[in-house]
Amino acid sequence: MKRFAEAIEALQRTVEPRARVSLLADYLANAGDPERGWALAIIAGALDIPKVTPAELRALVAERVDPALFAWSHEYVGDLGETVALIWPVETPSENAMPALAEIAEGLLGSTREEARGRLAEWLDGLDPAGRWALLRLATGGLRACASPRLARDALAAWSGVSLERIERVWHGVDPPYLPLFAWLEGRSREPELREHPRFTPFMLATALDERSLESLDPRDWCAEWKWDGIRAELVCSGGARRLYSRLGDDVSGAFPEIGEGVGDDIALDGELLSVRPGEAASREGLRRRVLRSRASASILEECPIVFRAYDLLRLDGADLRTQPFTERRLRLEEWYRATPRTSLDLSPLIPFKAWDELRACRAAEREPGIEGLMLKRADAFYLSGRREGAWLKWKRDAFTADCVLMYAQRGQGEAASFYGDLTFGAWDQRSLVPVGKAFLGCADLELPEIDRWVRENTVERYGPVREVSPGLVLEIAFEGVASSRRHKSGLTLRSPRIARIRWDKPAEEADTVAALARLAE
Repeated sequence: MKRFAEAIEALQRTVEPRARVSLLADYLANAGDPERGWALAIIAGALDIPKVTPAELRALVAERVDPALFAWSHEYVGDLGETVALIWPVETPSENAMPALAEIAEGLLGSTREEARGRLAEWLDGLDPAGRWALLRLATGGLRACASPRLARDALAAWSGVSLERIERVWHGVDPPYLPLFAWLEGRSREPELREHPRFTPFMLATALDERSLESLDPRDWCAEWKWDGIRAELVCSGGARRLYSRLGDDVSGAFPEIGEGVGDDIALDGELLSVRPGEAASREGLRRRVLRSRASASILEECPIVFRAYDLLRLDGADLRTQPFTERRLRLEEWYRATPRTSLDLSPLIPFKAWDELRACRAAEREPGIEGLMLKRADAFYLSGRREGAWLKWKRDAFTADCVLMYAQRGQGEAASFYGDLTFGAWDQRSLVPVGKAFLGCADLELPEIDRWVRENTVERYGPVREVSPGLVLEIAFEGVASSRRHKSGLTLRSPRIARIRWDKPAEEADTVAALARLAE
């Protein structure tokens, strides 16, 4: 467990992607079985373990620590798990008392929440602060910030020298602690056979279009369709099983159980998960809520209905279509869809055009919620995983901008954990500020220390790790559109907001109003 805790702490403090992959690859090279397999499963989020809630964690620490002392400590540290890890009263544990990672993983796997909570205090007593923090982040589901399934697979590829594409073909067909996978990667056995398992195919990706290059391209060589503002997904049915994979190859089937019903067997579709009600608050927020859950409840299925919009066909009835031109794959997709339309699945329409000016006018005029711009696909392009220059081009529409006022700030994560860079901003509704969105100012931004200093000097109230600030700092926000929102007091939320720049020069009273944003929503 000590080695795993050190690896997690190092990942938490490392931002550069290649350095993170290298750190985890080194861990895999030095850890043995089954520890490295359980570690990989934890980092990839592949263990279905009961989560300890913040309330349960507070009740647990209240049995050991004075409540007032803990409250002061929590306010200073900010993070609940880190506070418990630091304040947990235990003498320096010996190596013999420290539980192994396999013991913890196997103990949590299949446990009830009550059983998991009962073992937690015992394990905390045997760990040092770094180990306790890693354990608490595991038990509370807090490892998302420094770990991901893609990081795990990238590290496997870097450590073993086996291509990422080959690893992704078998990843979902083996179970933790992945002993057959490690045996294959170390050359001790053959590649695991998963003939009937729905395999993930890494997505083909688009490159941004440089409009100046349009005139050098022949419109007759290209097909066009809308670029949907949803979540990229791959629907695979094989051997009687159905899987829905995210852009990073994560299995999100449990979050979208209705997708793919009645599709049939032996098929793989590339497409987009979209809200059925794109003009409502359920659009982007509903997708986000759905994808973050391992299982979808009946209430969220009703509140946030989702459709899978297909735009490419990768496999059908035993035939691999990826080496066929795009127009051939599209024809087969349309024939398959017309035969039997499926529930919760539709087809992304192609946009007919003869000249680039027609597409320019189409892109400029279309502001429908759920559309980010246009996609251009070469008619003769094969489906090749990764970013292929000149095959698929994304032509996003120009972003909107608005001047909003900073209202709340929260500490960031990773290298930016000591800075207040997670920013909630608002617009004026008469004389009151009301929230319209939230965005993160990355730790690489040169203005982060200045904003952090401004937040600390202008704090009017504290709520744990969150600070409310006086209305004085204006942020220029770039965003893709405006949607209605039941969560925000303003009734609106900005879609895909990002901080374009800090308007140090602009008075807060001159920022934009809710009424102006509402006109954009209309």
